[in-house]
Amino acid sequence: MTAQLIKENILAYLKQHEEKELLRFIACGSVDDGKSTLIGRLLYETKMVFEDHLTALKAEKKYKRTDDEIDFSLLVDGLQAEREQGITIDVAYRYFSSEKRKFIIADTPGHEQYTRNMVTGASTADLAVILIDAKNGVLTQTKRHSFLICLLGIRNILVAVNKMDLVDYSKDVFEGIVKDYRMMFKQLKFSLPFKHFEVNIDFIPISALKGDNIVEISENMPWYKGRPILEYLNTVKVINSALRHDVDFRFPVQYINRPNQDFRGYCGNIASGVIREGDGIIVFPSMIKTKVKSIIPPLNNVDSSNPGHHKIIKKAYVPLSVTLLLEDDIDISRGDLIVKDGEKQPKFNDSFEAMLVWMDEEPLKNREYIIKLYTKETTAIVSRILFKKDVNTWEKIETKSLELNDIARVQVDLVEEVAFDLYEENKSTGSFILIDRLTNNTVAAGMIVGESTRRKKKRIYTESEVALNKFIREHYPEWGCKPIDEIE
Repeated sequence: MTAQLIKENILAYLKQHEEKELLRFIACGSVDDGKSTLIGRLLYETKMVFEDHLTALKAEKKYKRTDDEIDFSLLVDGLQAEREQGITIDVAYRYFSSEKRKFIIADTPGHEQYTRNMVTGASTADLAVILIDAKNGVLTQTKRHSFLICLLGIRNILVAVNKMDLVDYSKDVFEGIVKDYRMMFKQLKFSLPFKHFEVNIDFIPISALKGDNIVEISENMPWYKGRPILEYLNTVKVINSALRHDVDFRFPVQYINRPNQDFRGYCGNIASGVIREGDGIIVFPSMIKTKVKSIIPPLNNVDSSNPGHHKIIKKAYVPLSVTLLLEDDIDISRGDLIVKDGEKQPKFNDSFEAMLVWMDEEPLKNREYIIKLYTKETTAIVSRILFKKDVNTWEKIETKSLELNDIARVQVDLVEEVAFDLYEENKSTGSFILIDRLTNNTVAAGMIVGESTRRKKKRIYTESEVALNKFIREHYPEWGCKPIDEIE
């Protein structure tokens, strides 16, 4: 049907493709569980691989890890190191589509040393596909991936029990893994920092290499009465709180559009909720109240039926990018947050607690960082580390520093009060990144889990003061000089 439409009317096909629902999902699992093979098989079955690429893969002998004609993992593992070692190192994004949906897949590494890569891939996903090797069952890495997925707020999990061909397509093996995973997940929920977190979990037995239960129901597993992977992806009802219209309205201001003295518009992307013409709004941090005069949609210039005027719409909803015109001319800047009067208001504080994922080679230091929270940029410091989380055992560990890939609950103090939500309530206004002032590197990503009280400000020492302190302690111990970390 699609091929015929492309031949007959390419514009109609492009319009149809544009209007398809988009589903972003992440594929993760332990080493050699078959993530890349599954994704390669999906690309192959949905005709997203060019003929010359297939020919090259069939001729590929140096890195092949299977006796089959095509090693589907090579469609995804593009780095030479990945092919040589047979593992995934970097996040690989792949695109394919079906008759009903468009898909963006993030193939993420399973090794603990690449935790930050997995967090990056999962940060925008609506669904997670966790692969479990039927021979090995639920492993420590499975627990780690499940914890990270839930920490990032993904509420749809598909557990794909792969390599069923190696256990003779045994129903008992599959049901045993399902039971073990459900028991593990009950314990996992208690280690999450969220009060209300409901997850939808489904299970499908597959063989990515042989194609069992990928596109069609496998004859090798007549006992399985569910859907194959592709049908599941096409029909699953995704729980995505960010796209719900019945949540509180949040509009981070990105740009003030003022082409002339007669026009002042506030541009941005609706983070959540719905706004209508005439609705009362509150602007944070000024707390000024006014009403929405009109809403101008995106990619819209002048109303041809009324020259000199813009087209307007009566209401706008997530995830539209719009320009809001207000009844009063008030002082609004980039980084301000517009919310609807009468709805639940955001938190407004200069300190909060967050789950922080450290993503830089350099460890956390007692210095100021740039914090970016939606469109708001200001200065912040990690004033306290409450505990570090062991992602494999979910235990709390006391620590005074954070290294690459560490995850910890911390207190973040800011130089000014800002509006924010808890991450479990609103991902867009409840997440942030920390940026190093010197290198401009993104050093951490965080999810706000609660408010806190700002601690007494601790002096920030320069690099030269730290070096001098170390020199004196090493060469003049009789002076009794304290380490800078111990000075309040």
